[in-house]
Amino acid sequence: MKKLIILCLLLTSSIVVSQKKFEGKATYMSKTTIDMSRFGNMSEQQKKQWMERAKSFLEKTYTLSFNQKESAWKENVKLDSPGSRGGMRWGMSNGQGSLYKNFDEGQMIEDIEQFSKRFLIMEKMDQPKWQMSAETKKIGNYTCYKATLVKVDNSVDFGSIFRRRGRRGGDEKKDSTQVKKEDDIRTLAVTAWFTPEIPVKTGPADYYGLPGLILELNAGRTTMLCTEIAINPEESVSIAVPSKGKKVSRDEYNKIIKQKSEELRERFKNMRRGGGGRRF
Repeated sequence: MKKLIILCLLLTSSIVVSQKKFEGKATYMSKTTIDMSRFGNMSEQQKKQWMERAKSFLEKTYTLSFNQKESAWKENVKLDSPGSRGGMRWGMSNGQGSLYKNFDEGQMIEDIEQFSKRFLIMEKMDQPKWQMSAETKKIGNYTCYKATLVKVDNSVDFGSIFRRRGRRGGDEKKDSTQVKKEDDIRTLAVTAWFTPEIPVKTGPADYYGLPGLILELNAGRTTMLCTEIAINPEESVSIAVPSKGKKVSRDEYNKIIKQKSEELRERFKNMRRGGGGRRF
């Protein structure tokens, strides 16, 4: 029965796409929670202040532009008010990049700026090993189906870099978002809700490969929920292929960022020893 439902979803999606041009834009809200137990030395007031400063980093909105062959994911960046410090943006992305997927060519390109340098991270798009089920729920007016995935998390773990050598004997608390950790391989449990009524294979961030648009996704401590959709709008949807920046693989990019983060951590430590020095 489960296989029959999945086959029907695939056939329905293929028929709808073949009938007419299909494109659109979707807005998503993203929210990430932090395990505050890892900040054991901070008072409750300090934790509250830290969370307020981190809000712009932990809660964001994005736009996903898509058609039958490609999509682009981009953060909706708000201008900082006069006199603000811009949240937790130092050393991180300035939010001006995008994540481009081309399903015909099987290629994903992340356009990102880190430490004032622009990169184009080139990755091959292999089919994710989604486990689909017949479980459904409504998101807005759309009927969505549940799919799950356990994936390798190959993003840079900035937290581990800045905690390194900070705990005696390397006694670090495990992050509950990790399913397991073997030989420095981190994995994430992912749950997606997709709708065949919007027959495109894309979704938020770097997720894709289901027979319908992903409207909600939970990955570790991050939840992304679609709040608005415009299908076949009057103004044609434009999707640009990123072209500016140094082309690197994901592994090359991670090595560069880890090295730069280590340098920044050492600089910060030396500044504290020297009584403050110049802020960065």
